[in-house]
Amino acid sequence: MAISASELNHLCHLAKLSPDEATKEKLNKQLGGIVNYMDKLAEVNTDGIEPLYSPVIHTSAVREDIAKVRQTAESILANAPETDGKYFIVPRIVEGK
Repeated sequence: MAISASELNHLCHLAKLSPDEATKEKLNKQLGGIVNYMDKLAEVNTDGIEPLYSPVIHTSAVREDIAKVRQTAESILANAPETDGKYFIVPRIVEGK
């Protein structure tokens, strides 16, 4: 099935494309091939076939959502050169007025 010139122009307009005539001819052949392939797929009997979103079987990587304390503030601050017991102490790099 060939795509008409008006349909091709409409598609080009929707896609914001401005192809020259040679490119339009190439696009027309390619799109016609795609439409023919879709027509061929439409002939396949799919009665009793459940639709699926992917042909690949996906397994869920769901795990329990349990909050865990992995590190404490004390263990993190233990590696700092200087702290006040709650925060890192760093040199001031921006001088105020």
